Amino acid sequence: MLTRMDHVALHVDDVASALRFYVEVLGFDKVYDSPGTGGQAIAYVQLGNASMIELTTRPGGEPMSGYHLGLECDDLTATCKRLSDAGLELMIAPKPTTPRGEHQKGWKRAVFKGPHGEMIEIKGP
Repeated sequence: MLTRMDHVALHVDDVASALRFYVEVLGFDKVYDSPGTGGQAIAYVQLGNASMIELTTRPGGEPMSGYHLGLECDDLTATCKRLSDAGLELMIAPKPTTPRGEHQKGWKRAVFKGPHGEMIEIKGP
């Protein structure tokens, strides 16, 4: 029986710059980074005790498509300002969202475009 999700991989243009972005801008912790097998850089980041994100690249790259990262925050207005100030493009302005549980009642969501094409949904009060 499966017990937990270990990680999700994101193919990025530049692992070192993606690692800086996830740690310095989004506040993830660096778990591991390495030049990787055959020179293909790889890094793992984690927010709290959740599953990890593997940051890696592939020759020729792969376009980001069909998914987004969903992150929670404690102050949506302040978080949106911080991400905008960091140069992220706001794709969907804050708007009400359907709660998935009592703790999310009254929350809003916003979506930003990350520096490697990833869509980043932020939800919170």
